[in-house]
Amino acid sequence: MTAVDARPQTTAELRFPRGFRWGTATAAYQIEGAAAEDGRTPSIWDTFSRSPGRVRNGDTGDIAADHYHRMDEDVALLKELGVTDYRFSVAWPRVQPTGRGPAVQRGLDFYRRLVDALLAAGIRPVATLYHWDLPQELENAGGWPQRDTAERFAEYARIVAEALGDRVATWTTLNEPWCAAFLGYASGVHAPGRTDPVAALRAAHHFNLAHGLATRALRDALPRKSEISLTLNLHAVRPLTDSAADLDAVRRIDALGNRIFLDPVFHGRLPVDLVEDTAALTDWSFVRDGDLATTSTPIDSLGINYYSPTVVAAGSCDTPSPWPGAEAHVRFVPAPGPRTAMDWPVDADGLYELLTRLRDELPNTPLMVTENGAAYDDYADPSGAVHDPERVAYLHAHLQAVHRAIADGAKVRGYFLWSLLDNFEWAYGYSKRFGIVHVDFATQRRTVKDSARWYARVIGRGGLD
Repeated sequence: MTAVDARPQTTAELRFPRGFRWGTATAAYQIEGAAAEDGRTPSIWDTFSRSPGRVRNGDTGDIAADHYHRMDEDVALLKELGVTDYRFSVAWPRVQPTGRGPAVQRGLDFYRRLVDALLAAGIRPVATLYHWDLPQELENAGGWPQRDTAERFAEYARIVAEALGDRVATWTTLNEPWCAAFLGYASGVHAPGRTDPVAALRAAHHFNLAHGLATRALRDALPRKSEISLTLNLHAVRPLTDSAADLDAVRRIDALGNRIFLDPVFHGRLPVDLVEDTAALTDWSFVRDGDLATTSTPIDSLGINYYSPTVVAAGSCDTPSPWPGAEAHVRFVPAPGPRTAMDWPVDADGLYELLTRLRDELPNTPLMVTENGAAYDDYADPSGAVHDPERVAYLHAHLQAVHRAIADGAKVRGYFLWSLLDNFEWAYGYSKRFGIVHVDFATQRRTVKDSARWYARVIGRGGLD
């Protein structure tokens, strides 16, 4: 018996608070397609996915789930599910193709139509401004390791806020800056595919700066009641043993994976041990006077993306690594237990650990689980149905963990399941399916999976059985 189900719970105990926000989440490049329509120019993911050997099977997001042309059908699916909220991302190169200058109104019009359709369906739109699709022209100018990119992002944030702020009340500046910085610039497994650890550390700081600058721009452009957030994929890091060396490995990864964002955003400081651990790489002189005051501009909530825990021990890992300065000190150990199609361990306790950690460290900050879900090898059976009991079990366990964290004092205000649709799963192409709606990518036919029907029942009764 796991810690999540260790305490007997009745049906009444598994009801979520009144007003709890039930949603699903997607990302522009993963579902929209229409990669060259209505003025959109290439992002770093267009370039990366078209580079031989970068993405499995040579897949690209050129068509993806064709959401750009099937938006009305997808909003109807959301309405059928009964979600209260839908978290989508705005494609920067669709709105501001070069990352500079005026907006392309045809690009903004798509998001206007989406927001209007959501509101007509009784669904609250939640807009994410950056889910990894940097305009390629900005990458050509140096990308996120350059300070100017953070300033350009604030300009873009203001443009979108002025266009949609009268109808969108909830805004997220960045999604998972850790992945964008360290998978994109250190290990090179994500766009733009660079393997420069110093560039990755510079990018991490400029993501924090971009968040702060964008938060200020949003405050200026949005109605006062608007909610501004940041979404982090925090790591639930565990030691293999209780030895001092393994505990130090946890400290190093916590600094690089968690506190590198939490400390500047919520405390206006850099972690001292992070600076010491990376001293052989950089002196952090790219952090200028006043930057940390900007990064810690107050926000209204924090989004948490969680899929699986991380187990570490003293040792070393292969390079290029997404962990600058830790390669010679930390090795990663497979966690026990069942695994998803991504080969990620299934362990809902990690989500509970993160939520209760944030309860203690940020007691005044409301939390949202902005991504949680699992990929499995789904397929339509001869009758056309898609049965995915493993995903249902995964979601049930993780919602139990959220419920337990709330009962233990965590200020969790909502849960967004990843993802509404099967989609382009980054470097895995179309080989991994996270959706609760199956997509036949040859025909674009949508098929509601069993997990979607299960989630609709959970939403309808406001809790778990």
